[in-house]
Amino acid sequence: MQKLVILDRDGVINYESPEYIKSPKEWRALPGSIQAIVILNKKGYKVAIATNQSGIGRGYYDHDMLAAIHNKLLSSVKTANGIIDKLVYCPHTPEDNCLCRKPKPGMLYEILQFFNLESMSNSVYFVGDSISDITAAKAAGCQPILVLTGNGGSATIAKLDPEEHIPVFVDLLEFAKSL
Repeated sequence: MQKLVILDRDGVINYESPEYIKSPKEWRALPGSIQAIVILNKKGYKVAIATNQSGIGRGYYDHDMLAAIHNKLLSSVKTANGIIDKLVYCPHTPEDNCLCRKPKPGMLYEILQFFNLESMSNSVYFVGDSISDITAAKAAGCQPILVLTGNGGSATIAKLDPEEHIPVFVDLLEFAKSL
């Protein structure tokens, strides 16, 4: 059985910005996040990223600039001897009502297909910092994980259904070490 962890990007791997991350210069890894990806790799997990990037649809940056930002991310992981196996993004705005933008599970299904998995299962983790990440994880049948970095603070925790027992971690590094 293939072990897979899917990560949200902004607020999980790198600092969140209300003005959007519009260039490689603005992209900064959260403390411990790159190390966490390396730990996941060492524990035998494939690592994928599913990220909403409506800054493209809003005209703040284009696909080439996003590729440059992602090259910085991938290079940072590679320099630490880690690997991101798959990275997918949604360029649409919420008004586009597409199937890929979280909280819809389209990107997660794309990752599922890439890894030739027939169905998501609770052995596939999706780590996010917002309710839209939790909703997408549940819709795709993944085990949702909330981290308190980015948008994952007390306001997000307050929106969780206490009956669902969604695991909450301080950050990605704490989650990676827990596996």
